[in-house]
Amino acid sequence: MQALLSRLVREKGFLQKVFEALQEGVLLLDTAGGISFINHAGCRFFGTTPDEAQGKPLAEVVRGVDWSALMQSNRRTVSRDLEVFYPENRYLNFYLSPIAEEGEANLGHVMLVRDVTRSRQEAEKEMESEKLNALTLLAAGVAHEIGNPLNSLSLHLQLLERRIRNLPEGDQKPLTEHLGTARNEIGRLDTILKQFLQAMRPTKPDREATELHKLLEESLFALSPELESREIPVKLDLAPELPSLDLDPTQIKQALYNVIRNAYQAVDQGEGEITIQTHVTDYEVRLSISDNGSGISPETMGAMFEPFKTTKAEGTGLGMLIVRRILREHGGELEVESEEGVGTKVTLYFPRTDKRVRLLEDSAPIEV
Repeated sequence: MQALLSRLVREKGFLQKVFEALQEGVLLLDTAGGISFINHAGCRFFGTTPDEAQGKPLAEVVRGVDWSALMQSNRRTVSRDLEVFYPENRYLNFYLSPIAEEGEANLGHVMLVRDVTRSRQEAEKEMESEKLNALTLLAAGVAHEIGNPLNSLSLHLQLLERRIRNLPEGDQKPLTEHLGTARNEIGRLDTILKQFLQAMRPTKPDREATELHKLLEESLFALSPELESREIPVKLDLAPELPSLDLDPTQIKQALYNVIRNAYQAVDQGEGEITIQTHVTDYEVRLSISDNGSGISPETMGAMFEPFKTTKAEGTGLGMLIVRRILREHGGELEVESEEGVGTKVTLYFPRTDKRVRLLEDSAPIEV
């Protein structure tokens, strides 16, 4: 008996070492869903320790998992995806299986947890790339099928305008008004077409040494009439000094226009406020534009970068897609934080150096 117990202890210690060596989380659960064992990988996923988790129900350690609902499933094994936010945002997949042979009494369950964050992000990037490739082909067709007729319409309107000038003055006014409406609508279609093409087609930035604060100043000056008419103050909280960045000034100003316009369109006239901040680190420069407007719903946030998805009556839904494209062409990134009824914060990240290649330090030579 003593020899048998010693062998069981050794086997238990061996299996525990195997479980601890795994990158996947391993949880052993009793029939009521209580945790009897959790390895270090599982603790890392769910922000706990073996002592804290021992004996607790699964629902207390993994918030949002309903044990009774899982057990009501007719399947013996359950595989589900879940998203955790603490201790860090991850996407996990867990596989839950009973510990029993067919026809035997259930002794409990084993839960295997895998981190699928990277594979999910890669799948999303691949899907986004496929969408953009399809839209790029569509953009080429749109440029031909819509752009050429618009040019032809503009020429015919110019001819009509010349003929209207030869009419009696009393007949000119109503026709001139109709002509102006047609010209404005053609101009609007042309603007939408250009925005669409700009959002879809990759454009190589024409880089030069640029002061980001200067671009911000020029952008605010250009938008000042609209900001003043809406009585929206802009509060600046800028870093004392920013390093010169290798940017395309025209593209970056367009990105700033789009974000600032979104900010002042989201606040009420005379009641809103926009705050612009800059911050510099050893690796990047951050520029954030915040407003205290209506905010963005979770449903709208999920479709923010979808073409033609917009909540504005006259919007095209291409503004933020263009901003993200410009930032990524510069090696940077875009981050949006929002809460309905509170406001929105958009942060633009500009790398201080080219992020495409980074030479690592040479490792010590290997002696043979």
